[in-house]
Amino acid sequence: MDKIFDDSKVFYKFDPEIPPIGRVLPGERTRIRTRDCFSNQLVDENQQLSSIDFSQVNPATGPLYIEGTEKGDALVVHILKIITASSGLVVSLPGEGFLGEDVKTSKNRRCLVRDNFVEIAGVKLPYRPMIGVIGVASSDKHPTGVPGRSGGNLDTKYITEGATLYLPVEYSGALFGVGDLHAAMADGEVCVSGCEVRGEVELEFSVLKGLAPAWPVVEYGNTNYIIVSAGTLEESLKEAARTTVKALSKAFSIDWNDAYMLSSLVADFQISQLVDPKKTVRVGIPSSVIRAEDLLKAMR
Repeated sequence: MDKIFDDSKVFYKFDPEIPPIGRVLPGERTRIRTRDCFSNQLVDENQQLSSIDFSQVNPATGPLYIEGTEKGDALVVHILKIITASSGLVVSLPGEGFLGEDVKTSKNRRCLVRDNFVEIAGVKLPYRPMIGVIGVASSDKHPTGVPGRSGGNLDTKYITEGATLYLPVEYSGALFGVGDLHAAMADGEVCVSGCEVRGEVELEFSVLKGLAPAWPVVEYGNTNYIIVSAGTLEESLKEAARTTVKALSKAFSIDWNDAYMLSSLVADFQISQLVDPKKTVRVGIPSSVIRAEDLLKAMR
C-alpha cells in the first residue's frame, strides 16, 4: 500500500531539528500532497499580494524520515508522477524577478490547466508539471525558498516525472521535504513565478551508500545534470565549471587540463532560475559519456 502524507504539516527551513511527520522505507511508493508556493493564501487575480503572509511562502510538506539513510549517503528520489490542480496563479510585483526594477504595479494572472495545456492570457502552452522545492535537512538550516547543496528551491524544470534526483544526506533519515509545484515554468523563471499550483507527487526512494554528491544531480532523459547555486549567476557558473572539470578528471583518470578540454566538448551549461536569493545553473553531461552513479562517485 502507498504511504500517503497530506499537506497539513509543512516546514519553511531545512532544519534537522524539525521532527519528522512520518517514516518511509526505500522502495515504498509514497504520495505527498503539497500546498502552492503561497501556502494556498492567494486565491484569485484580484487579491492583493500584500494580503498574504510572506513568512509562509514556499512551504515543503514533511519532513519525512527515510529509513536506512545516513550521513554521507546519496538519497535517490525517483519522481514517478506529478498531479497538479486545474488552475494556478502567476504573479508579477515591483522589485521582484529579473526585471523587477521595471515592474510598476503588482499583477496576478490565473493559469488554467486542461487537455494537457496551460492557458494564460488566452495563450496555450504545453502542460509541463515540475517540482520547485525539494531537498533534505542541511547544517546551514537554509529556508525552503533558497537553493543549495542539499536541495531546496532548485526551480529546475527537469525535476519532473521520470526524473531521478540524487541528494547528499547530512543527517540520519535525510529529513526530506517537497513543495512548490508548477504546471509550467521556463528556464530562468524570469518574472519570479511559474504557474504556481497545489498538487500531489508520487515518489519512491532508494539509497546509494557513501555516495553523497557535492551538489544535487538530476538524471533526466539521456542526460545527467549537476545543479549548482550561488549568490550571483557568475559565481554559480564558475562553481559549476570547477565541479564539472574536477569530476571529469577523477572519473576518467585524466589531468585537469584534459578534463577542462573535455568539458568544452560534452558539458552543456544552462540556467535553471535567475530570481531566487541564490541563482541556479545546471551542467548537462550525456549519460553515454558518464553514468549517474559514476558521476556521483567522481563528485566525492
